[in-house]
Amino acid sequence: MDERNDFVASTKERHAEAERALLNGKPELYMAMWSTRDPVTVMGAMGPDVTASGWDRVSQALKLVASRNSNCTDYSFDVIAAEVLGDMAYTVGFEHFTSSFRGGPPSPRTFRVTHVYRWENDDWKLAHRHADVVVDTAADQGPTADESA
Repeated sequence: MDERNDFVASTKERHAEAERALLNGKPELYMAMWSTRDPVTVMGAMGPDVTASGWDRVSQALKLVASRNSNCTDYSFDVIAAEVLGDMAYTVGFEHFTSSFRGGPPSPRTFRVTHVYRWENDDWKLAHRHADVVVDTAADQGPTADESA
């Protein structure tokens, strides 16, 4: 395999495991994937509550997402583009999952996501995440863009 395919294979597997935990209310595994070195940013689909810069604020946003989600029954990440550029890399794709949001019944959701990674201490660490609800299916997915992780 080449560098990009190796990156996608290893990162996608770790990311899926960490996202499942996050969507079951356990943020630790997902938070461990993140860089704690600035700049680090998140622009979550939930809006201002999960839009943050700097590790202290980003970690609080991730904990908030975990506190609002539970009962994740499935999660998949369809990568549509990725690249490794020296010590930086990115993925672009769609996250599909089913979870309970704020104690409601489990509902399927799809997010359009971009992740930026930085190579630190022999590991790829998240430095940025941007997500939004896929508009075409938002009406069928329970929470609105203002209420999603």
